[in-house]
Amino acid sequence: MSFDLVLFGGTGDLAWRKLMPALFQAFRHGTLPPGGRIIGVARDDLSDAQYRELMAERAGRVELAKRPTAEEFTQFGAMLHYLRMDLSQPADYARLAALVSERHADSLVMYLATAPALFTSVAEQIGAAGLNGPTTRIVLEKPLGHDLQSNRTINALLRTVLKEDQIFRIDHYLGKPSVQNLFALRFGNSLFEPLWRRETIANIQITIAEDLGVETRGAFYDQTGALRDMVQNHALQLLCAIGMEPPINASASAIRDEKLKVLQSLKPWTPETLAHHVVRGRYTAGTVNGRAVPGYLEEAGVAPTSTTETFVALRTEIANWRWAGVPFYIRTGKRLAGRDAHIAINFRPVPHPIFRTPSGATNRLVINLQPKDGLELQLLSQSASQHQAEPALSQVSLDLDFDQRFGAERVGAYERLLLDVIAGRLNLFVRSDEQEEAWRWVEPILQHWRNDPTGPRPYAAGSWGPSAASAMIAREGHCWSEEV
Repeated sequence: MSFDLVLFGGTGDLAWRKLMPALFQAFRHGTLPPGGRIIGVARDDLSDAQYRELMAERAGRVELAKRPTAEEFTQFGAMLHYLRMDLSQPADYARLAALVSERHADSLVMYLATAPALFTSVAEQIGAAGLNGPTTRIVLEKPLGHDLQSNRTINALLRTVLKEDQIFRIDHYLGKPSVQNLFALRFGNSLFEPLWRRETIANIQITIAEDLGVETRGAFYDQTGALRDMVQNHALQLLCAIGMEPPINASASAIRDEKLKVLQSLKPWTPETLAHHVVRGRYTAGTVNGRAVPGYLEEAGVAPTSTTETFVALRTEIANWRWAGVPFYIRTGKRLAGRDAHIAINFRPVPHPIFRTPSGATNRLVINLQPKDGLELQLLSQSASQHQAEPALSQVSLDLDFDQRFGAERVGAYERLLLDVIAGRLNLFVRSDEQEEAWRWVEPILQHWRNDPTGPRPYAAGSWGPSAASAMIAREGHCWSEEV
């Protein structure tokens, strides 16, 4: 199958840090269709050969396992081409159209690895240049808008240029192996699905923690914040994967229909729940991995009067028959004590305990997303060496590490998603009504913060966030997974 993949922002960070390594891995694994052409688009004045040299140099900076040898890059680099474009100039889109029309590829993928503010103008120009044929697909990175109205405006514009099934709103968390195995765990096995409900599950926690600060993205991040950057998309998509009903089949429409129902079932916010079930924070100077780091307000590009949050913790519920009364806790933040993303499903204790157990010890299923991918089932077991009259149980784990189990067979998130775009598979991408429903749910939080003069709570860099986040979950007798 032949394809043309056009990378708008082809010399930018996302292109060389994530997209090119993912495309190379697909090439190395033999899954990238051989009849492909990758066209980098940017304002730099480069030839094809210079673009290949630039990508080869930057390929030496990626993690060792993903670095190509000189021979491998020579073969992969033959697919790379370059076109200098000013994205505000219609004539440059005509040049792109002429380049694409030189051959009739089976599919044309336009990946917008650009500033989100350019999405609508680029989409309009694609349509005006006649690049929106029936085999065209457009890939959009988050955030898609900054609130519900702007998201609706972008989606409405996109639908004037392309059909919904040609629009791929990417959320790379859905491509992670652990998330894929969450679907397999639930819907491919008979073991867990009967237990996946309020009668047996006490609470569910989603943690997406970063030890990095805003780095060079201070100006962008200051206009975005943790709620828009992580909760509205990544965290809510993970919540949908956990909470959705079994779809009727594995088609994109069936899966996305069930995810939409979860978003529509989230409990609406009230003034009381906004005050007690949402915590926002902002990191101050501290120590991370033994290194002193500045506070958020001292970061380059951040306004000294900023009220932007770098941490969010919240409690919500899915108001339906399966999940009524089960709290879902979400937290995410920058400059935390470690880089860790996981989902913890905490089961209820046995109704009548006959053994002594450690305080707070229960069955727990942990889906690890990063830095390692895997599944961990925590059980209670009696040691064979115990001889007490009243036996005591201790916690043991059944641990599936995907690196060890699958090794070279593993496919990274962007690699999987890019191959799905080229093939036209929509299962792991977000539909417009899902995205709008997610914005509708977070908007009351944004409005509440605009009217709240207290601002974000401070927390020291290198900690697990404001103490109020622990207090919020402790009020219901629970604690965050690292506090167990």
